[in-house]
Amino acid sequence: MTRLGESVARASSLLSADLSADSTVAELLKETGERRYLDLTDLPAKEQAELIASRTVEVLPGVDQLAGRIEERRAAGQGLHIKLGIDPTATDVHLGHAVPLIILSRFQRLGHDVTLIIGDFTAKIGDPSGRTAERPPLTDEDIAANLASYREQVRPFFDFDKVSFRQNSEWLAPYTFPELLGLLAQVPVSQLLQREDFRNRLAAGSGLTMTELLYPIAQGLDSVALECDVELGGADQLLNLQMGRKLMELRGQRPQLVVTMPLIEGTDGTGAKMSKSKGNYVGLSAPADDVFGKIMSVPDRLMEPYLKAWTEWTDVEVALALARVADKSLHPMDLKKVLAGEVVTALYGLEAAMAARAGFVAQFSKKSFADVSTLPVVDVAEHGAETVATVLTKVLEFTPSASAARRLAKQNALRLVVEAPEGQQTLVLAEADVIRPLAEVLGEKLAATPDTAAYLKAGRKLAQLEGR
Repeated sequence: MTRLGESVARASSLLSADLSADSTVAELLKETGERRYLDLTDLPAKEQAELIASRTVEVLPGVDQLAGRIEERRAAGQGLHIKLGIDPTATDVHLGHAVPLIILSRFQRLGHDVTLIIGDFTAKIGDPSGRTAERPPLTDEDIAANLASYREQVRPFFDFDKVSFRQNSEWLAPYTFPELLGLLAQVPVSQLLQREDFRNRLAAGSGLTMTELLYPIAQGLDSVALECDVELGGADQLLNLQMGRKLMELRGQRPQLVVTMPLIEGTDGTGAKMSKSKGNYVGLSAPADDVFGKIMSVPDRLMEPYLKAWTEWTDVEVALALARVADKSLHPMDLKKVLAGEVVTALYGLEAAMAARAGFVAQFSKKSFADVSTLPVVDVAEHGAETVATVLTKVLEFTPSASAARRLAKQNALRLVVEAPEGQQTLVLAEADVIRPLAEVLGEKLAATPDTAAYLKAGRKLAQLEGR
């Protein structure tokens, strides 16, 4: 049995046990957490290809071709050469950004070589994938700052010491205009305009610059320069990745295989992609308690894609856990606590994960919030004149922006909780309440219960209201 098979056998036994017990969960998190560093080179080529394909949207031209190329390289005493391009366009990194790095980590542990291309040249163009308008270009200083932040935040999921770094300005900056014209003469415009986002923007009368149109060409030239076996990218990058295959063929090179990653849905369950602008993300630099609580707030249906995206569980283990939820031998909340623990373990270690688990249980499983001693406090006498959005965003830092606070209200996730001797009462705040002064909202909503303990709840986050 392979090392991975032995680990799966141990973890499967734990997944069949009582997952409401801290001791069982701690043992499971230890087993699966150590798997992030497990040597996988003993896996046969076919199993390697299947392990990668199980966490992807597509492998082109196919999984059998990936297995064949692995076998071919192995026979020559080599590993595959894997490429991922990174355009350092932002300083804030979230769990969605970690998905391709987790797959790259598996490639590393399978014995393959990884090159990260820092898109210092293409970042000045800005990848238009998924955008409705032109992206602003970045300066060299922007790129350097963003790259440093990116590396630091995704480091828990990926070993940067075992990769090669290249900057695509090495080969794109010297590219001459006659060379570019000669290349473009072989690329039909219709192929560049296949992108749905381009067609939508043109139909809406929005701008589309030539630099954006040529972005797939620039990314494809990265593949030509490195002659890699495999390129990774998000599912929305498929046409860019296929351009790399075409340009490699035009240069007489063996075309790369393409592996596309799923686009991770945000925590709010609306179907929108995880992003900072929508406030539906889990930041990699967020404290352990916040990471745990944010994951606990997601709809149950997101557990399967999240388990597949961020854990080292195999399909067998995911299916086992979900089957237990389906037959009601495992409560969805207990599985979600394991998922949250997996992510916190990756970011901060097992001890922090178990502490976050204990903190969550203490805060949200008690019958009375008065039993929780660590709640943040809002002094209504001091902050009552400020809007609810301001209190949530600037005083409590529960939401990244006022618009995020309004989205919570639209989802009925912004509430006042009143505790009286006879029990709790929950009052849902409307979107219009978000822009009203806190004291005004409290005076209206809590007029009938002026002397009871009250709390402001935003999603899973809770704050005590004092000085009413």
